[in-house]
Amino acid sequence: MRIDDILSKLEAKHPGESEFLQAVKEVLVSIEDVYNQHPEFEKNRIIERLVEPDRIFTFKVPWVDDKGDIQVNIGYRVQFNNAIGPYKGGLRFHASVNLSSLKFLGFEQTFKNALTTLPMGGGKGGSDFSPKGKSNSEIMRFCQAFMLEIWRNIGPDTDVPAGDIGVGTREIGYLYGMYKKLARENTGTFTGKGLEYGGSLVRPEATGYGALYFVNEMLKAKNIDIKGKTVAISGFGNVAWGATLKATELGAKVVTISGPDGYIYDPDGVSGDKIEYMLELRDSGNDVVAPYAEKYPVAVFHAGKKPWVEKVDIALPCAIQNELNVKDAETLINNGVTCVAEVSNMGCTAEAVDYFIEKAMLFAPGKAVNAGGVATSGLEMSQNAMHIQWGAEEVDQRLHNIMRNIHGQCLAFGKDSNGYINYVKGANVAGFMKVARAMMAQGVI
Repeated sequence: MRIDDILSKLEAKHPGESEFLQAVKEVLVSIEDVYNQHPEFEKNRIIERLVEPDRIFTFKVPWVDDKGDIQVNIGYRVQFNNAIGPYKGGLRFHASVNLSSLKFLGFEQTFKNALTTLPMGGGKGGSDFSPKGKSNSEIMRFCQAFMLEIWRNIGPDTDVPAGDIGVGTREIGYLYGMYKKLARENTGTFTGKGLEYGGSLVRPEATGYGALYFVNEMLKAKNIDIKGKTVAISGFGNVAWGATLKATELGAKVVTISGPDGYIYDPDGVSGDKIEYMLELRDSGNDVVAPYAEKYPVAVFHAGKKPWVEKVDIALPCAIQNELNVKDAETLINNGVTCVAEVSNMGCTAEAVDYFIEKAMLFAPGKAVNAGGVATSGLEMSQNAMHIQWGAEEVDQRLHNIMRNIHGQCLAFGKDSNGYINYVKGANVAGFMKVARAMMAQGVI
């Protein structure tokens, strides 16, 4: 494989798409050895076909705000790869959304979905529209306008969107309601729906729950008990909330949460009603965590800083891509951290990931750690297809089994000759091999 050649051609085609190029490079470096053992992959240009999305939809979304003024946003849907199933991936509504971020997320989603063993391809979409500060009526009108542009290109066996940053149950409800009216069908075209109209139990908690199931498997592989361990978590939304719930349930103590304004350190641990208060903070629309320290005076708010300076056993970035850099990685290791796992997509910079691996750290990438969210979305698709709803215990057990299986795949493909488990390599190789073999079987399309 000519990694530098492939990357230089990609960069020439897609200049400035740094997040996408970073994601591609990480995968190519990981899979180089196994790829070179399969000359048929090279002959069929699997990599060249895999790094380009099947198609990208870009469209304007005009809508009317509460003042009667017309607003115009940009909408996207990246259908990356459907070799193993219909495109599957979230919609992100945030001012920072651009094509580079969505292509990176769609590319990552392809491998993440392959790891779940469920029949789902990779996709991603969204808009630079931000729900923050908007009324429910404005959000509804935007969602309906967005769906007017994309509804013909999605469906239960074609492309199944879900939620992501800025897209929760409220937004999914408005999007699905408009889709249902336009398509004149009631099918499992979206996941993350409300329980009243086809949603799955455990879905809001699933990404965080799954992450802790995976982290617990990592620790058990090293004969380490998670009970009593201190945990630094970033973010305070659904993912951080689910991770905090499950970490506490497993006997660990979460001591930090964070937002754009800084981070909270709570020496007593974020547990009990404090976990529920995270949801109140999220739903307040202010996007800040400082009020936590006002409500719980034992906690300390550190304005404008990240939680990675604290001395903890486990660090879990749960907010956004590239939120943990190499200096943060050095600080964590110097403070004796045992395990770092990306719960956000590509939560660590490439330099931080390289540093963790160089130091033989217990480290795992987002495509493995946070696969519980899309896995439970896949379970929601199954329930919709069968017109049934499983109980919370059954969904949770299936999720636990999927995360245990993903960990097993990482072990099988990631063990180095010196015994170190390179989870980045393991996740990338396992996901790639499944997608590559499916592409080979289906010819050049």
